[in-house]
Amino acid sequence: MKHSNNQQPRRGRGPARRVGRTLALVLPVMMVLSGTLAVTRVNWSGSPSSSMLTATDVTAAGASSRAAARAPQDVLRDQLMTELQDKNPGVVLTHLQEAVNGHPSLATHCTSIARALGRAAVRIYGAARAQSYARPVCDTAFASGVMAAHS
Repeated sequence: MKHSNNQQPRRGRGPARRVGRTLALVLPVMMVLSGTLAVTRVNWSGSPSSSMLTATDVTAAGASSRAAARAPQDVLRDQLMTELQDKNPGVVLTHLQEAVNGHPSLATHCTSIARALGRAAVRIYGAARAQSYARPVCDTAFASGVMAAHS
C-alpha cells in the first residue's frame, strides 16, 4: 500500500476551528475576571463583623482613595507619629510593639519605624528626655534614632 504525500490543504477553516480560537482567547479572560471578583468578596480580615467588599466598592473607592493604596507600615508609622504629638514615646513604643506582635509582617519595618520615632522624639522632647524613653523595641532602633538625630 502506497501513501500519497500530495494531499490538498483544506481551503476553508471550519466553524469548529473559529469557535476554538474564540474560546481560547475569551475563556482565560473570563476566568481571571471571575477569580478577581471572587477574591474581592472574601473576608480576609478574619473578623466576622467586618463587611465584605463588592467589585463596585473596590472600583469606586480604589483609585480615588490614597489611604487604601498606602502600605500598612506607612499607615502605622503615620499613626504612631501623630500619637507621639499627644503621648510620651514610651506609650508609642508600646503600641509599636503591640502592632508588630499582632501583625508579624510588620516586623521587617519595625526598625525603620522605631528610628523615625526616635528622631521625632528628639525634635519634640530634646535628646536627653527622648533617650530616657528608649527601650529594646526592634533591637534598640529607637535609641539609635535618638542618637542619629542628636549627632
